[in-house]
Amino acid sequence: MEARAAEIADGRASELVWLLEHPPLYTAGASANSADVIDARFPVHKSGRGGQMTYHGPGQRVAYVMLDLKRRGPDVRRFVVSLEEWIIRCLAAFAVRGGRRDDRIGVWVRRPEKGDGYEDKIAAIGIRVKQWVTLHGMALNVDPDLSHFSGIVPCGVKEQRYGVASLADLGIPVSMTEVDVVLRREFTSLFGKARDQTVGKTENESPAARVERSASVPSR
Repeated sequence: MEARAAEIADGRASELVWLLEHPPLYTAGASANSADVIDARFPVHKSGRGGQMTYHGPGQRVAYVMLDLKRRGPDVRRFVVSLEEWIIRCLAAFAVRGGRRDDRIGVWVRRPEKGDGYEDKIAAIGIRVKQWVTLHGMALNVDPDLSHFSGIVPCGVKEQRYGVASLADLGIPVSMTEVDVVLRREFTSLFGKARDQTVGKTENESPAARVERSASVPSR
């Protein structure tokens, strides 16, 4: 990912989006607290993205988005909002209402059946920007083993009424292929069709190492 981003920045490669699943692991963002690792049952990798601790594993669609913001417009916040909207539109295609929260990171769904004020995070966003090329991206819970999140404090959110959810947990039995079809469609509608842009799929990629002298944006 880091090498590809450098090639994009130099004009030697096209923009690229990787859609993948990781083996079970935890990743630590730039502001991660080691105390948020409760049970390191899976490997813990330091990541160059912004944010704190999160889990990746089978049944979770991870999208690594490498876009040239220098060409598209050097507005990192707009890019993050667009990633959030990408997830929200994908969820809407499966009749799930996701939303942003001003006081919490991620894309959330309300869980009134759990109690008043209960909400669960269904997707996380964490990026890094180097030479105006984006790295990392988002993770959407389709049908992962949600118990794996209990080994950490996801993104540092400790309140009991805030948990994690997946499409399967919400009673939406969709395949990863169906999710990918929607992600591809909504990506184009939001970001436009980039010159020589490729939306690819790679399974079981390991997280990239941290890159210095680059800007990070906390997970949202």
